[in-house]
Amino acid sequence: MKIASGSGETSTSNINSIFYDMPALRLFLLSTLSVCVAFPSGTMAVPLLKKQIVKKRVKQFKRPQSDRKICVKTNWRRPKGIDSRVRRKFKGVTLMPNIGYGSDKKTRHYLPNKFKKFVVHNVKELEILMMHNRTYCAEIAHNISTRKRKEIVERAAQLDIVVTNKLARLRSQEDE
Repeated sequence: MKIASGSGETSTSNINSIFYDMPALRLFLLSTLSVCVAFPSGTMAVPLLKKQIVKKRVKQFKRPQSDRKICVKTNWRRPKGIDSRVRRKFKGVTLMPNIGYGSDKKTRHYLPNKFKKFVVHNVKELEILMMHNRTYCAEIAHNISTRKRKEIVERAAQLDIVVTNKLARLRSQEDE
């Protein structure tokens, strides 16, 4: 870093000599500088999770023959018939869920934004996340009014907590 001295020339030694004369001041300034770089004001919390989230299977398991019969819903039910091709695991038929499709224990229940979800109904519940704002993000419950939502979003900004659905129900009210 170059600083203009009184004689019109630029030098880097002037600032270094000031710092070396006062080592306590130098340490203080360097520590505050690193804090400002690490946590710039006005930004949201940085997730603590550094591991990449890998899903072994994103597609849902469909119930066999749910595409053929209207009365059979698509929600998974284990086939129990004696002749069932799916239960007997024939080649080319619907896959059955098993323990091998489970997620990694360290990344289980994490959202794509690398936070875990915590459903919030009021401001008091939001303050539970104050110390855990790098692991959990808040999600405002579906049945909360617009007025309460605004209060929750404002308090979350003060506590540096990420809110997944902070724009929900706010845009539709402003348009009217």
